[in-house]
Amino acid sequence: MAQKAEQFDARKELLRVLLTKVQKDRFPSSTMMNMIEQLMSPAEQSIYAQVLMEKIERDPHPSYSMMQRVITLG
Repeated sequence: MAQKAEQFDARKELLRVLLTKVQKDRFPSSTMMNMIEQLMSPAEQSIYAQVLMEKIERDPHPSYSMMQRVITLG
């Protein structure tokens, strides 16, 4: 059991869960997106940007704050 605990990466798991929630929610909370931005590494920024871009593309009236988040990641 101790071995599994050592392999568990809480940061990565929380990031994965939050990214999935943001991807599925029509109006994801800014709190979740702020947490993602705190948790992600530079290598994970492109994954987050892709999730946001997919939401922006699908929405006929995308959120200004979501578009600003993508610009910030640029």
